[in-house]
Formats: sequence, structure tokens, C-alpha cells
Amino acid sequence: MIDLYTAPTPNGWKASICLEELGMPYEVHIVNLLQGDQKQPDYVTLNPNGRIPTIVDRDEGGFVVFESGAILLYLAEKAGRLLPTERRGRSRVTQWLMFQMGGIGPMMGQANVFYRYFPEKIQPAIDRYQNECRRLFEVLDSRLAASEWLADDYSVADIANWSWVRTYKWSGVDVTGLDHLRRWMDAMAARPACERGVKVPFEIPSLADDVDEDAAAEFAKGARTLLTR
Repeated sequence: MIDLYTAPTPNGWKASICLEELGMPYEVHIVNLLQGDQKQPDYVTLNPNGRIPTIVDRDEGGFVVFESGAILLYLAEKAGRLLPTERRGRSRVTQWLMFQMGGIGPMMGQANVFYRYFPEKIQPAIDRYQNECRRLFEVLDSRLAASEWLADDYSVADIANWSWVRTYKWSGVDVTGLDHLRRWMDAMAARPACERGVKVPFEIPSLADDVDEDAAAEFAKGARTLLTR
């Protein structure tokens, strides 16, 4: 049994989608980010960085894993799925996973800060991060023109990248003309495990494809508290 400490964010969805794809039994523990649960001593004992997600593997004596990319690799290795054992195949998956961890996630995160959360709109910063997100999306689109999935076969790399890319409207990123990316996004959204995973621990429609701007503004107002935590 896996204990999953999470919240409804792209990094949280990475873990829940992976668990759903692997069919692993897990128990959800909601971490209320707006109330600062992630900074409470009991939680920081598990995750010294004070972020989500975190998993605890009860079957391994309560072994703790934090950082979403590390969680994906751990779960895939544990199940023997979604990550090739052959060196080159594993490297391909790891490359695209690191692409998300080092590029897509941080750049979309900064786009969110300046486009959604900061009360003052600093247009050069908004443009900088939205343009960089678009560039990274174009890299994905080029790869997906040559392959159905990012690393040949469906893998944790697809889970990691889609969990963020699906929120492109929240970041204000234009995907016009990225037909291969859209094809992949639709294929991901159609997977039952992905559909279930993005509803863990609960669904937030305002982060998805159909952003309700009024609801988004209200959500962003509350989320500003995270900028100082």
C-alpha cells in the first residue's frame, strides 16, 4: 500500500496518474497548500522541501520518496512498467522526464506566477515565460511528429509532461498550430487512468482546458499566499 500526500496540482497529478496506470493500491492524504499543511513539522519530516507530492511505501517499511520525478521513477521500477529496463530505452524516458522537470514545469510555474498570481502585471516577465513555454511546447510537438509517445512507448515521461501541458490555458500559452501536441494531449486525456488521476484528491476545472476566468481569478487570489511559503 502506498500513502500519497498530495494536492490538485500538476506535480500532484503526476503521482496519482502513475499510481492509477500501475493499478497500485494507495491511500490519499490531502495536503492543504493554502493553509500551509506542507510546512507543518510532521509533513516536513517526510518531505524536507515542504512541497507535494510525497509517497510512503508501507510495503517497504515506510520508505519515503519526495520529488515528483523521483516518485515516478520509484513507482515504475517497483511495478516493472512505464520505464524500460534496457539502457537506451530507459535513457530516452529519463531524458524526456528531465525535460519536464527542468523545463516545462519551472517555466509554466513562472508563467503562472506572473500571468495569474502577481497582483501587478509585469508584461515583460509574462512575455518571457509564456514565450519560453511556447518554445518548449514546440520541442514536444516536433518530437511527437516522429513518435506516438515521447519515448517511443507510453511511459512516465508522457505522464509527467502531460500533467503540466494540459494546463496551458492557465499559463496563458498558445498552442495554435501544434497539431502533434494536440493529438498527444487528446490521447492522454482519453486514457482512463489519466482521467481518474487528475481528479485526485479532487477536481479543479479551472486548471484544465476549459478555464472559467471568473473562477480562475478567485482561485488565483487565494493561491497568492503560496508565493511567500
